[in-house]
Amino acid sequence: MRLIKGFFFFLLLYSCDKNPEPVNTNNEIKNGALVLCEGLFQHNNSQLSYIDFENQEVENGFFLNRVERQLGDTGNDIKRYGDKIYIVVNVSSTIEVIDAQSFESLKQISMMDGSTAKQPRNIDFHENHAFISCFDGYVDVLDTSTLELTQRIQVGANPDQIMVIGQKLYVSNSGGLNYPQMDSTVSIIDLNSLNEIKKIDVGLNPGPICADDAGNAFIISRGNYGNIPSKLIKINTDIDEISEEFNFSISGIEKFGNKFLINYLNSGSGNNTIALFNPINGAIEDNSFISTNQIETLYGIQYNEISNKLYLMDAMNYTNTGYVFEYDALGNFLNSYHVGLNPSKLLFFE
Repeated sequence: MRLIKGFFFFLLLYSCDKNPEPVNTNNEIKNGALVLCEGLFQHNNSQLSYIDFENQEVENGFFLNRVERQLGDTGNDIKRYGDKIYIVVNVSSTIEVIDAQSFESLKQISMMDGSTAKQPRNIDFHENHAFISCFDGYVDVLDTSTLELTQRIQVGANPDQIMVIGQKLYVSNSGGLNYPQMDSTVSIIDLNSLNEIKKIDVGLNPGPICADDAGNAFIISRGNYGNIPSKLIKINTDIDEISEEFNFSISGIEKFGNKFLINYLNSGSGNNTIALFNPINGAIEDNSFISTNQIETLYGIQYNEISNKLYLMDAMNYTNTGYVFEYDALGNFLNSYHVGLNPSKLLFFE
């Protein structure tokens, strides 16, 4: 569901919404979400949109309106840890850190190694440290108190998705820049020693990672987008061994209570749907939990466990501004919000 930047490069035309958006001058955000909109590769037009769910309003250009500068080129991840929000900007090779209440910029962290861009991808946190996967083959460690980079941990080729599970960090080594000879491993980093302790071969081009309630890791092996199909791999994190493989076409995964929502190709209908997957028995319980007929290009799935609502992100044709679609917990459509270009991640505020 992500643009595979670094695998293929497309020349994309810029498109913008000519209607000015209202600016929320009140910094307090409740019952809303920040939407990370990637923008177009090499166009320096990533942005944040803000959705006010209570009033059903959208403010595009949220970062520019408050920080008074552009976010950068190709925003790839956004998460909150403590009183700070961290935004990973891939092509600009920066981490933007903003205050979670005032939304003022605290620091723009350069992710350059001399003159070489590290190309940060995703971020996760553990005990006052941020861990940032970088496409140059490392995970960078950031002290969240000082906002200083403290260490680099070498992993596999082009690490992408990253997730803390217990006292370990799981890193998908995609090898995407080496297409078609991509990586097939997941690196496991011990969070006490900050050393890589194991690599597991999970199949070509590993990507999204999700954990179930028992702490098992589920990782999508994306294949080569051709004759090698995608599949879902389950890792027993107690022993760090593969315990099951699920051979169905899958491109995205999101925890939904004690189950998963997956972007699933229904072999019967030939349509991509949002299916309901039970990680306990490995069954697809509903292969069309949410219809994607109204979505042109599904670009993200997220569940808000506090409001118990689901959100799908539509990148349209990648050159027109996108939409966030809202559903209740039964998969019924509620609302749509017109946001920025290529929306991919949500950060919820209650």
